[in-house]
Amino acid sequence: MWQSISYYAALVLESALGVFGIRIYEEPRYEVIDHLSDRVEIRRYGPRVAVEVQLASADEAERSRAFQLLFRYIAGANRMQASGGNTMAMTTPVEVRDRELVAMTVPVETVDSRDTGHMRFFLPSKYGLDSAPKPENPAVRLAKVPEETIATLRFSGSPTYVAKRKAELVKKLAGTNWQPTSAPYTLFYDAPFTLPFLRRNEAAVAVARRA
Repeated sequence: MWQSISYYAALVLESALGVFGIRIYEEPRYEVIDHLSDRVEIRRYGPRVAVEVQLASADEAERSRAFQLLFRYIAGANRMQASGGNTMAMTTPVEVRDRELVAMTVPVETVDSRDTGHMRFFLPSKYGLDSAPKPENPAVRLAKVPEETIATLRFSGSPTYVAKRKAELVKKLAGTNWQPTSAPYTLFYDAPFTLPFLRRNEAAVAVARRA
């Protein structure tokens, strides 16, 4: 009981700080290997473990449903091997990959039309795929994310212009040493109630060096 009270008390404090863009959550470690501008950088991430929910559509209601399922998982809707539900700290960013095809003017693999897309929370680094609590809801699943190199474009404000920012990122990669290898997606570091001009959002895409 006291564990649950302290957990939710911490969330209240974190939420209050989050209004002003103060982030105290763990973030997956990465190495910046190239800077293309003050907003665009190339990062190399190591392997990570995530929990994810498939998105049936790209609308806001579906994203809200997915977020709630993922939040319930980290808040205790999970099971350890020999005990009950285990609460865990929130992390950032929240990754969102949409299902729509993305048409662009550079060679990019687009997401197949049958792909539903997903929303993903990255788990704290202390968890491996075998040690992470198992989701109670079958709609929630654990995933091993392999090592990858990505390009990111940072922006603030409302996520209304996400599609435009993803297209901008791909355009900025044209003529550089880096070529997109998949469809772009979005990373969100703040809650919806964070003041818009203080939010950290990123358009992202997997990349490889051009031959």
